[in-house]
Amino acid sequence: MQKLLMRVRNAHRVRNAHCVHGARMYTWLTCVLCTVLIAAMALTATGCQTAGGDQETGAQTSVESATVAITDSATEAETIPALGQGATTFTLAITFGDKTEKQYLIHTDKQTVGDALLELGLIAGEESEYGLYVKTVDGVTADYDVDGTYWAFYIDGAYAVTGVSGTDITPGATYALKVEK
Repeated sequence: MQKLLMRVRNAHRVRNAHCVHGARMYTWLTCVLCTVLIAAMALTATGCQTAGGDQETGAQTSVESATVAITDSATEAETIPALGQGATTFTLAITFGDKTEKQYLIHTDKQTVGDALLELGLIAGEESEYGLYVKTVDGVTADYDVDGTYWAFYIDGAYAVTGVSGTDITPGATYALKVEK
């Protein structure tokens, strides 16, 4: 009986030793996982901050690169149709609803983008208290009242805060009209 009692006590000690070892392993794993989680959160926060902080600069850089590629390359500059006559030039980029794109090199003596594009027959729309509401660009109509699409106006890659009729032409700038929903 005494031997049986000794075996039970020894088994209990071994089991307790495994529990202590298991508890230590659990604590160690918990610490490792918490450390990894903290590192992942720190990296994510740093990545988000960098992307958000440089987002505007990155967009401007890509637009500048695209503009330089178009104007500096003689072969590409020849493929962009030139419209109008005048001392001031700018690029008009059009993105249609099916995501196809077209570009024109505009020459004009007009003061605003809207006047220059109206003179060339590239845009049409309705006058409102805010200026010209562009509904048709290069023969393609986008009407918010019909299908929820509209022509968005961009200046050098940034969404414009003024309309085409309220935007004075900056020589060499790129203006874009894009169908958006």
